[in-house]
Amino acid sequence: MSHTVTITDNKTGKQLECPVHEGTYGDPVIDTSALNKELGMFTIDPGFGITASCRSSITYLDGEKGILLHRGYPIEQLAGQSTYLEVCYLLLYGELPTETEYDQFRAELNERNMVHEHLERFYSGYRYDAHPMAMMIGVTGALSSYYHEAMDLDDPLDRDLTAKRIIAKMPIMAAHCYKHSVGHPFVYSRDDLAYVENFLNMMFSVPMRDYEPSAIAVKALDLMLILHADHEQNASTSTVRLAGSAEANPFACITAGIVTLWGRAHGGANEAVLNMLGEIGDIKNIPQFIARAKDKEDSFRLMGFGHRVYKNFDPRAIIIRKACHDLLEAVDTVDQPLLDIAMALEEIALKDDYFIERKLYPNVDFYSGIILKALGIPTSMYTVMFSLARSVGWISQWLEMMEDPDFRIGRPRQLYIGAEKRDYVPIDKR
Repeated sequence: MSHTVTITDNKTGKQLECPVHEGTYGDPVIDTSALNKELGMFTIDPGFGITASCRSSITYLDGEKGILLHRGYPIEQLAGQSTYLEVCYLLLYGELPTETEYDQFRAELNERNMVHEHLERFYSGYRYDAHPMAMMIGVTGALSSYYHEAMDLDDPLDRDLTAKRIIAKMPIMAAHCYKHSVGHPFVYSRDDLAYVENFLNMMFSVPMRDYEPSAIAVKALDLMLILHADHEQNASTSTVRLAGSAEANPFACITAGIVTLWGRAHGGANEAVLNMLGEIGDIKNIPQFIARAKDKEDSFRLMGFGHRVYKNFDPRAIIIRKACHDLLEAVDTVDQPLLDIAMALEEIALKDDYFIERKLYPNVDFYSGIILKALGIPTSMYTVMFSLARSVGWISQWLEMMEDPDFRIGRPRQLYIGAEKRDYVPIDKR
């Protein structure tokens, strides 16, 4: 606390001195916890846009300056030098691992990189054309019916074991969602493969031939996972924390995050990018769609441009852009015309004064959608990929909340605007 601010009720003249707290970075926050007790009021903040719901040491972002830090490390450095699994360790434990710690971490994940064989039967309960996110919600939620031996929420070792189980099992469940949708046999996880290679093998390996992803493909996907690992108190992360505050099963809390991520205003952005490119259909149609995007009377929007939080530029987009271009140069794909549209749209938008003046630059969703398409991952799987990447952020935030000395169940307030008290009237007299 550095100082206080005084809140005065102009109706009664009562005053309240509210402490102001300053974090390592970011705007100070006003502690209004005594507001109701002292002045008989609550605050209202639709969407919690100016409300700090917790103290956190995991992720910091500054949308105006285009800054994203994980445990103090700039995303540019992590993306350029680290791996997704190393970032997982960092988010969970607060420090980058030593070589010994990393090897031990990976070994512990390998011990848990299978799912119960009975869980595999859950997929057969879904139609072949069920949305993969619907399956992901079901099977992740089903994990809450297992592992009763390590479900003491007050035990740090049980919480840590749960976190490792989630990181180890999410790629398996995600890959099996895809395999079920195409009618292919499930592929078991392999200890001899690194995290991303193992996932791609479970996705695309088939019994009649080996599958070996290119180094560029692995690097691009690993980078995409890093860039989506955590993003502060967004809707899905806040949902995980709120569910966790009720001391719900941690697997159910992660499922709640997946449910929220599925919302088209949240995790469906990269899927929307590819749908938009399909709507454009041909490079020659791009000027027509850009004109529509500029027309205030037209509801059409260019998906994947600009960002709610990053007002100048998305630092993740700058990083992933090169990986996207490198991948497109290295792979052949049946959807090349669609990717050609994306590159042409990017080139035009980066030079158009309308987009430059409004800082509507391509964001991370624009490039991640293109990368996933180039890797042969179907559009319906895009949000599943997002949930795979974000699972470590969710469980890290959950762990931090469970260790918070101020831990308490979440209970937002409301401003009631309904009917005044009235008496019941029997149905024959209404």
